[in-house]
Amino acid sequence: MAAPDPRLICGVDEAGRGPLCGSVVAAAVILDPARPIDGLADSKKLTEKRRELLAPIIRERALAWAVAEASVEEIDRLNILHATMLAMKRAVEALQIAPDEVLIDGNRCPQIAYPVQAIVKGDSLVAAISAASILAKTARDAQMLALDALHPQYGLASHKGYPTAAHLSAIRQHGVKDFYRKSFGPVRAVWLNPPLFET
Repeated sequence: MAAPDPRLICGVDEAGRGPLCGSVVAAAVILDPARPIDGLADSKKLTEKRRELLAPIIRERALAWAVAEASVEEIDRLNILHATMLAMKRAVEALQIAPDEVLIDGNRCPQIAYPVQAIVKGDSLVAAISAASILAKTARDAQMLALDALHPQYGLASHKGYPTAAHLSAIRQHGVKDFYRKSFGPVRAVWLNPPLFET
């Protein structure tokens, strides 16, 4: 039987690259091999209820975890890819424990001061990345719920900012608020030709 890996492995994932509004959120997690967590999986394959149940368990049992983001302004200035890398870098650098290696979900790595490797579909293959995906997704969803409470006309609680038909219709009707990503085509089109009466 193989001995457990003694290295501190940090998993990193993001949430919110595709939506039209809000920041992009990244999480970094170093799991504790002595405190395993059942049910970790790619956050997109879990129900919202299951994610909300797992998130506090991850925060409690992990050796270290951090959540960070890149703002709408940074997304518009840098583009979404570079803003995502920035959020990931911030999450890793916010950890209270330095990892031996960082594993990133996807095919691109941020520039960080640790050995780093990108793993395609890593959120389904590596437990620490799965945990990071859950923390990032629940944090990002909480952001959308908070915005929905302030701006219910956009329906953010239901679609979480993604470009659904209902969301696009709401933007055309109510205009572009400051939490929207003006570098994204559907938002930019309305921003440049706003409705006569924004609400």
